[in-house]
Amino acid sequence: MKKRWLSLYVENDSGILAKVSGLFAGKGYNLESLTVGTTEDQTISRMTISLLGDDATFEQIKKQLNRMVGIIKVIDMTSIGIHSREVLLMKVICHKKEEIEEVFRMASVYGMTIAEYNGTEILLEAIHRDKQNQRIIEQFKRFKNIEIVRSGSAAIEWQPNWKKDEE
Repeated sequence: MKKRWLSLYVENDSGILAKVSGLFAGKGYNLESLTVGTTEDQTISRMTISLLGDDATFEQIKKQLNRMVGIIKVIDMTSIGIHSREVLLMKVICHKKEEIEEVFRMASVYGMTIAEYNGTEILLEAIHRDKQNQRIIEQFKRFKNIEIVRSGSAAIEWQPNWKKDEE
């Protein structure tokens, strides 16, 4: 099982998201994340899909997607350079001054933005790779009252001029 990335250019019509997710559900394929939004052309949307799968299953998925009406182009981004990020929103409820101070300190350490604070609730935002956001969540689990929302990864092809160590 290997992490795979697909990018789909699709017609910006109602029902296309249901068709794509229905294909995955109907065949028993599990999505790690799926994001979708319009492109520079308002008639076209772009989906970013990440999933775990073996070679044979992944090839089957690509073939089935390529045959679907409404899908303009399927790009396998598994073996090419990509830049990916996901949005993490986290609400932490604290009643003790020490806990509040610790949340603010941890937010600074992990490069999170404090979006809102009302005295007991702290709303944090982070835009990182999915693995880094998962590590952040693990660290914040020490607080009893947290609520997490993640966007799923969005990715674009990117070939940097320099090499950066992967996580």
